[in-house]
Amino acid sequence: MPVYRYLHYDVFTGTPFEGNQLAVFPEPAGLSTEEMQTITREMNFSECTFIFPPETPGTHVRMRIFTPGEELPMAGHPTIGSTFALAEEGVIRPGQEAFVFGLGVGPTPVSLEWKGTALDFAWMTQKNPQFGGEIADRAAFAGALGIAPEDLGAPPPRVVSCGVPFLFAALASRAAVDGVVVDQKGYAAACRGSGLDELPLFIFTTDRGGSSGEEAVYSRMLAPPVAGSSAIPRPGASMRL
Repeated sequence: MPVYRYLHYDVFTGTPFEGNQLAVFPEPAGLSTEEMQTITREMNFSECTFIFPPETPGTHVRMRIFTPGEELPMAGHPTIGSTFALAEEGVIRPGQEAFVFGLGVGPTPVSLEWKGTALDFAWMTQKNPQFGGEIADRAAFAGALGIAPEDLGAPPPRVVSCGVPFLFAALASRAAVDGVVVDQKGYAAACRGSGLDELPLFIFTTDRGGSSGEEAVYSRMLAPPVAGSSAIPRPGASMRL
């Protein structure tokens, strides 16, 4: 049976065992789409990435991104985490200033910052946002999130996509963001009532809420319909197939 080595990363954190988990398969040659989907479902992380030789001029690699339920044309934390993995693997040379992934949405550049020979930070350039429909029934939408209508911000919840569509909802406070518990049936009904697909949800607020930090936005991402800038590596492992 073939052996496929993978790297296990925590992304968007400086602390091991926090952030977003990611498994990066740097040498997946021979795996079919169905096998990559099965592996990702077995890993049970939000995403896994599979790194192939480039297919498009001007790109360095072709990367495929899977959640446990589907393949995505692009995603942020898998791209950033895979950048660190490829630097660790030596695919990205120390001091290299830019790297271009071939994703389902096309070439996607990442700018790199180094401390000596170690990658310190990666900046991903996504496509410009495209705006879609809005939620019409604010009361029903708030109820589906388990919050009061007055906890919603002034802008109506709206579909926004930089490659993968999300429903973005501004909330009035950090407490409201923390208090969201999605009723999936109610959420799906609120989306359908406005002629929208049930999409992953991004909730945010610009309320500082007494925070002494420097953040401008406090947010959460919830993905009830998906059966799924730094990184800390965990020890690599192998998967037999």
